[in-house]
Amino acid sequence: MAERDPVSRRLAELAAEFAGTMILILFGCGVVAQVVAGGLGDHDSIAWAWGLGVTLGVYVAARISGAHINPAVTVALAVFKDFPWRKVAPYALAQTLGAFVAALIVRWNYSEVLAAVDPGHTIKTQGVFSTLPGNGTLPVGTWGAFRDQIIGTAILLFLVLAVTDARNDGPAANLAPVVIGLIVVAIGMAWGTDAGYAINPARDFGPRLASFLTGYGGAWRDQYGELYFWVPILGPLIGGVLGAGLYKALIGRFLPAGGGQQPVDLPSRSKYEAA
Repeated sequence: MAERDPVSRRLAELAAEFAGTMILILFGCGVVAQVVAGGLGDHDSIAWAWGLGVTLGVYVAARISGAHINPAVTVALAVFKDFPWRKVAPYALAQTLGAFVAALIVRWNYSEVLAAVDPGHTIKTQGVFSTLPGNGTLPVGTWGAFRDQIIGTAILLFLVLAVTDARNDGPAANLAPVVIGLIVVAIGMAWGTDAGYAINPARDFGPRLASFLTGYGGAWRDQYGELYFWVPILGPLIGGVLGAGLYKALIGRFLPAGGGQQPVDLPSRSKYEAA
């Protein structure tokens, strides 16, 4: 690959994060819209489509940016993996914009069925775009959902680091994105009750903003009328750091200095990383 100047490298990384997160949300919000508004599919199809969205988004961005596609991943890597702090905010912004644009596409494409099922664009279909405590129906409050997001994202980062650590026995060839997608499927199937497993601030805030701007006036609040949008932002950021820290403390520090070849550049330093 031809050498790029620093500005071009940065733009390439941000474009990759934007595109990878957009792919993730096109499949993620798309499948929820299909289930909720179209009546096609169920919880399992939602879990699988989100996982496949992660896999495909990672394949899109991995070689250029490291395919974080999640601000919680970016922050955790800055804390524990020497990812440059100066890149954290630009990465998070690119990820959130990618999620926002993808959600607008989903909102546009499913506009007819969403209007038919929920003409007032209420909390009945708000969950197509953003998460809610207890998925909007179960008896879970703000702090229960906050706890859930910390735990779920800690699990995600612990396992992502285990899969991508060059010193560990990671997936062969370039299968790390597939395994990471399966991790998200498993989290969705085991940890989706209390808060809808956002485990990604960009995944929730970008679509939440898109829904608010297109008719969902209550997008910032939960079914109890409480401001909720901060929970799937702050919870994952805390949980990601905790999970990465636990991996380093329990596993990473005991692995030998040498190791096999890392399957893909995920989610460490990108091909274009500059000093």
